[in-house]
Amino acid sequence: QVQLVESGGGLVQAGGSLRLSCVASGRPFSIYTMGWFRQAPGKEREFVGAISWSGGSTKYADSVKGRFTASRDNAKNTVYLQMNSLKAEDTAVYYCAASRYGLGSVRDTDFGDWGQGTQITVSS
Repeated sequence: QVQLVESGGGLVQAGGSLRLSCVASGRPFSIYTMGWFRQAPGKEREFVGAISWSGGSTKYADSVKGRFTASRDNAKNTVYLQMNSLKAEDTAVYYCAASRYGLGSVRDTDFGDWGQGTQITVSS
């Protein structure tokens, strides 16, 4: 019931940083757990990270832990993904998604609303 639009993707060299933004509309933003997923060429979609409705708790995939940081600004209806120390393996289409469940449920099927995705390409 919430519409999501990602932005901030692009081309970056390995070791560089990008910040993705996801702006929500259509429903009150603060009620949702927000997640980030990605799908690399030839691979299935995978969980990247998620942040609780209040922003007080986060969860990350092991592959990005320590490099990526999710945050949110409920006043702006926006969730962010700060990506540092990017690697070629991070190349993928990144999606934000909204869930009415908590951080204990971060499967794809737990998220009912999805953005269209934004491409991140990391070159060596």
